[in-house]
Amino acid sequence: MRRLNPAHWQWPLPAVFAWAACWALFRALLGQGVALSWALGLSSALGVACSLWGATWWRRLLIAGGFPLSLLVSLSTLSAESLPAWAWLLPLALLLLVYPVNAWRDAPLFPTPPNALAELPAHSPLPVGAHVLDAGCGLGHGLQALRLAYPQAELHGMEWSWPLRLLCGLRCPWARVTRGDIWRANWSTYDMVYLFQRPESMARAVAKANAEMRPGTWLVSLEFEATSAAPVAHWRGPGGKMVWLYQVPLPLQPGEIA
Repeated sequence: MRRLNPAHWQWPLPAVFAWAACWALFRALLGQGVALSWALGLSSALGVACSLWGATWWRRLLIAGGFPLSLLVSLSTLSAESLPAWAWLLPLALLLLVYPVNAWRDAPLFPTPPNALAELPAHSPLPVGAHVLDAGCGLGHGLQALRLAYPQAELHGMEWSWPLRLLCGLRCPWARVTRGDIWRANWSTYDMVYLFQRPESMARAVAKANAEMRPGTWLVSLEFEATSAAPVAHWRGPGGKMVWLYQVPLPLQPGEIA
């Protein structure tokens, strides 16, 4: 099944496959008599959905933008008058719905490998009913990994992009998924906060955990170390990514200032 997943194909095959799929859908819709503006919107929506296959932010932009850009170049084959001027805003609007501008400073979408957190309970046991937050839950991959690790926990997900929040809620009906800004939300009610962000976000996460979370609770980061704090443990998970575990209050590394 791995071979059938474009997310695992060598770059740029995922982009080529996505662009071909968008063009095939576009031509099929036009062949069925669908209005040109609707065909553009639906085909661009497919490209945005396929952008989730990209491993980096720029690859996602290339996948999502490839079809509308190639269509723009080939406008000589279409009647320009048949396409309203506002229709060219559809691809950008769809992209902004999935990746809002104010969330660009965080990780756009980094899926958590299924078994990446399997060893967490051995290092940070949680009581039955513990409240665990996946901060920036995307499509729910982190929530699914947390459920495997802590099946008795009460899982919460928070995501700023409302389309991703909706899809995550559908994929993880057993979790409480809400739309919100993880940096404005109150972390004080959670026994564990899980992050798969980026290196630039980790100092902010450490400061927020120390300011809001109760002593003895946990902060977990996949892949990226909070270099300002001393971890309780760290290890390479089954998916090949590093897991960094911190306990509140997070002790600062020598030379760091609180």
